[in-house]
This record gives sequence, structure tokens and C-alpha cells, in this order.
Amino acid sequence: MKTFNQLIKDALEHVKEIFPWDLADTMESATPLIIDVREPYEFAAMHIENSINVPRGILETACEYDFEETIPELVEARNNPVVVICRSGNRSIFVAEVMQKMGYTDVVSLKTGLRGWNDAELPMVDQKNDIVDIDDADLYFTPKLRPEQHSPQ
Repeated sequence: MKTFNQLIKDALEHVKEIFPWDLADTMESATPLIIDVREPYEFAAMHIENSINVPRGILETACEYDFEETIPELVEARNNPVVVICRSGNRSIFVAEVMQKMGYTDVVSLKTGLRGWNDAELPMVDQKNDIVDIDDADLYFTPKLRPEQHSPQ
């Protein structure tokens, strides 16, 4: 049996990562397709402007034609730069690995995710396209574990 962290480590053998500040620099001169794989409610709260929400649960069908979830821009990006993002940089690693298996040739994961993006004080917008306050994002990204979610002592 493998733990979540072991699965991440295994996937990282195949996936490249990019730091938030490097993505911000890239975005100044190029336009990679930015795929946010968080759930729709997370995306609505805050996201990188012009990113596309493709929840992890529908990824494979969003990447192919002839499905209700098909996103043509994503299907057609197999040979274009794609950056996959999530909250912490873990879900995006799994998604990037799957996308590589599906033939995407230039896909990377955002290391540290949107928490790292916010820590670097880079801008995010909400569902109305209003800028999200950095302090509000800090609060949003702070883990809120219930007692029963902690490891037994």
C-alpha cells in the first residue's frame, strides 16, 4: 500500500514543475493554457485570471472530443504549453501525469499551487473577475482540519 505522499513522489518522476514566479514571468510574454483542476466552488472563490476550470473528476473526458465535458481548447492543446494548477500543487501533479499519458507534450504542474501563487503576492480574481485580497486568500488557503481528521496519537 502506498500513501498519498508516496503517490505524489512517484508521479513527480514523470512530471515537471514550475514555480509561481516563473509562471508569472512566462505569462508576461506568452500565453500558456492554464488549467485549474480544483472543484468549481474553489475556482469561483479565486483563481488565476484567464485560467480554465477543469475539475480533476472530468479531466479525461474534457481532453477528448465527443463527450459532454469536452473543452475544445484543451483537446487542441496537446502540443502547446499547458500549466496545471490546484490549491497546493498535489492534484495538479496527478493531472499532469495523466495528461502526458494522453499525449500532451508540454504540460507542467504549478509547484506549491495557488497557495504558493498567493504567497508570492501574485493576483487572483473571483467569479466576478474582481481582484481577491491577498489576506482573504491567505485565510481561504489556511487548512481547517476537524479533530477527527488528524492522525491518531
